[in-house]
Order: sequence, then C-alpha cells, then structure tokens
Amino acid sequence: MSILSAIAASVAAPEGAAVRFVLRFPLSATVNAIAVVVGSVLGMMAGKFLKEDTRDAIFIANGLATASIGAGMALKTGNAVIMVMAIVSGVVTVELLRLDDRINAAAERFQARLHVASGSRWAEGFVTASLIYCIGPMTIIGSIQEGMTGNGTLIYTKSILDLVISISLAAALGSGVAFSAIAVFVVQGSLTLLGSALGFLMQPYILNELTATGGLMVIAIGINLLGLKKIKLANFLPGLVFAVLYALLFHALKLV
Repeated sequence: MSILSAIAASVAAPEGAAVRFVLRFPLSATVNAIAVVVGSVLGMMAGKFLKEDTRDAIFIANGLATASIGAGMALKTGNAVIMVMAIVSGVVTVELLRLDDRINAAAERFQARLHVASGSRWAEGFVTASLIYCIGPMTIIGSIQEGMTGNGTLIYTKSILDLVISISLAAALGSGVAFSAIAVFVVQGSLTLLGSALGFLMQPYILNELTATGGLMVIAIGINLLGLKKIKLANFLPGLVFAVLYALLFHALKLV
C-alpha cells in the first residue's frame, strides 16, 4: 500500500459509521492558490529573460515530467477495465455535451475580458495548469482530509510542489497559469467543505481508480505539452465520476 493510500485508509470513515457533516474553511486551498500565483509570477519574470529555444526546452521538460507522473498514477488501478471504461464513458458523454469546446470558449472569453492578446497561450496555460493542479490523489486526499479532520498538511506539501511547477509552466505559457489558482481554490475548497460527506472516496478501492483515471488525463496533458497530438483534455473530466461509479460496481461484484 502506498503512503497516500495508507493516509486515505486512516482517515476514511469506517463502513456503517455515522458521518457528521462539518464545514471547515479551506485554509489549505487558499495557501495552495497563493503558492500557484507566487510561482507563476516568478516564472513570468524569469521567462522574460529566456530565449525562445530555452522556453521550448522548458516546455518539453514539463511535458516529459507530466507524462511520467501520469504513467505512475495510471499504474495504481486495481482493474484496468475500470480505468478504460471510465475514460471511454467520460469521452462519449462529453462529446455529446461538447464540454471541451465550452470550457475553452469560456477561457477565451475570460482572456478577452483581461485584454490579453488573442495570439498568446493564455487559455492553454490556464486549462493545462488547472488540470495538472486539480487532478491527482494529493488533491483528493488532502482536501477531504482537511474537511474531515482539519489537518491540511498534505495540501501544504502539495502547495510547495505546485509553486515549483508554476515557475516552469508560467515561464513557458505565461499568465494563464497564474489564473489557474482560481480553479485550485474552487476545486480544493469544495472538496474540503464537503469533506465529511465525501469520506467514502477515501476507500482504497475507489481512490486507486480515481488516481489511475486521473493518471491517464495527466498523460494526455503531457502529450499536449510535447506537441505530439492535440487532445481535448476536458473530454476526460467526467471519467473521474465514472471511475467512482465503476469502482463501486466492481467492488460490489467482488472484482476489486
């Protein structure tokens, strides 16, 4: 069992135990959002002094690192069928709803309101950074853990990592990365506020499938950063919901 899974198992409510709903201010989400902004500002300042070739090299390095992290996450699955079914179900659902087009259109409208040049990579930086920071076991475990126990240590650790990542991402993609702090605060803050009700997600058999499905999304982000193929990242997001549903189903059938 991994360290994250051990933490999840230790804070998850026992089966059959009553869950008391408690609202906690998402302090760790606030700190994480600030860390993203600080790292982004540092990255943008550094980016002004970097040559185009250097920025391209940073871009490739980010892509390779992101893809490798995603691969490690994907290997957490207890049954690869769940991961594949979740991703496919999510893509089919989103294609019908055109979620990716809507998200990118919203990002571009936000970019226009900020009077950012249309030719910049602002929207790409915002969407890419938001997904990197908000998909992963540390986000889920750390936020829910704070909501359940008040302990935000895991998110504070994640904040340091995100600060470092923001520096390199912002150096390559610009100010859109800084605005991903909004998504970080909304997603992590919501998980913290609902932590008492979402404790069931901490069960290892659910968490592993969430992590694995999120890992495939992170790999897709890496592929985009490397310029190998343009993948509609938002199309995968509902896969996280399907991962939970399929994990519950397969667990009931004794398949995980």
